[in-house]
Amino acid sequence: MSIIQFLRILWARAPLIAACTIFTFLGGLVVTLVVQPRYEATARVMLNVLKPDPITGRAQNVAELGPFIDTQRELIKDYRVTAPVVAQLNWETDPQKIAQYQARPSADNRDFKRWLASLISDRTNAKFVAGSIFEITFTSPYPLEAKTGAEALRQSFMDYTLAARRQDAAKSAQWFSTQAEAARKSAEEAQLAKAAYERANGIVMQGDQAGTQQDTESARLQALVGAAASAPAAAASTAVTVSSASSLQLAQIDAALAQNAEKLGPNHPQMQQLRAQRALVASVVAKEQAAARAGPSNTAMMGVIARELQDQKTRVISQRDKIERLRQLQSEVDLRREQYKKTAERAADLMLESGVADSGMSQIGVVVTPTKPAFPNKLLILGGALGLGAGLGLVLAVLVELLNRRVRGVEDLDFGGGLECLAVVGSAAPKIRKSSLQSSAPGGAAAGANA
Repeated sequence: MSIIQFLRILWARAPLIAACTIFTFLGGLVVTLVVQPRYEATARVMLNVLKPDPITGRAQNVAELGPFIDTQRELIKDYRVTAPVVAQLNWETDPQKIAQYQARPSADNRDFKRWLASLISDRTNAKFVAGSIFEITFTSPYPLEAKTGAEALRQSFMDYTLAARRQDAAKSAQWFSTQAEAARKSAEEAQLAKAAYERANGIVMQGDQAGTQQDTESARLQALVGAAASAPAAAASTAVTVSSASSLQLAQIDAALAQNAEKLGPNHPQMQQLRAQRALVASVVAKEQAAARAGPSNTAMMGVIARELQDQKTRVISQRDKIERLRQLQSEVDLRREQYKKTAERAADLMLESGVADSGMSQIGVVVTPTKPAFPNKLLILGGALGLGAGLGLVLAVLVELLNRRVRGVEDLDFGGGLECLAVVGSAAPKIRKSSLQSSAPGGAAAGANA
């Protein structure tokens, strides 16, 4: 089929194409006039999921944002979020909603409020845009109701998130408080068992500045070891210190006498005072040296310390099994105390979190009342109806032509069977025949008439 043939078919079936186009356009126009419009209002919330919590200091893991986002998207349609919106929209006293509820299917056994909450859920859509911004969309036949519903959904969602956070924190705090009390009792029992063992065996465990627990006998042994190592040096340094102090003072007095002897006479009061002071200091130095010589020798002191050290070693070795058992009891006490400390700290943090006023999200902007319906889009529907009608008309025109084929031009004839085209009768043929009749002879007119 050539283009000429196709155009001839369209021209011949133009009424059919026009009728299809007109009827589909009228159908689209009826839809735009009859269908109830739907308005969409949008409310936005920022989720502060990437910021550390001000109480616990914890931040949301980036790898967990996917499940978290899916949870929030489904949570916005939960009954605990949509139920307060029903009260905000005053649907429980709406006669139209009451009539729709009474006309519901008999298999639907939900109560009135849950049925209304399901309508809220069906009209709600939520998605994340630009990272942590949560967008809530509510659809309604009325612009003001759409705005009110979006605002109520956002507020209800934030209130429920805060209430759920407080409730979870309070429940966890109660559990940790119970565990902390149990840990405290266990620590007290361990401490009592340790004290009873110390009383029964006469061993006392003490703690040093570094927090290390050590019994008194071992501590004394350690002190004796240190004393044995430093006894000679300590004795020598003591003697040197005592002698050097007195000798230094005596040397200073001698230097003052030598300096003043050049200026002052031997009977000068200052010279006499210096000589008396020198005699006193010299006697003190002599007494200190005599006392140092009369004291015990270093060898005797080392012998005494060695004997005490050996006795202490024997005492510590004999009590090693008891000391080891006491250390085990002390380790148990330390462990119970650490458990109590951690659980008590966690319980305190959760108790603080249970009274928090931050839901972890903040409102963005205000909800604007929609001015144009999201559905129906009149321009789109009418334009689509025109395009659909024209396409349907073209298809029907070609289909009708193929089912009832007609000869509309010489191109539609099949000359394969030996037929030859003698003439093509068109709109110009009568004009040619009339002009030829006027210019021909009467015989020719008769011949034409006979033809």
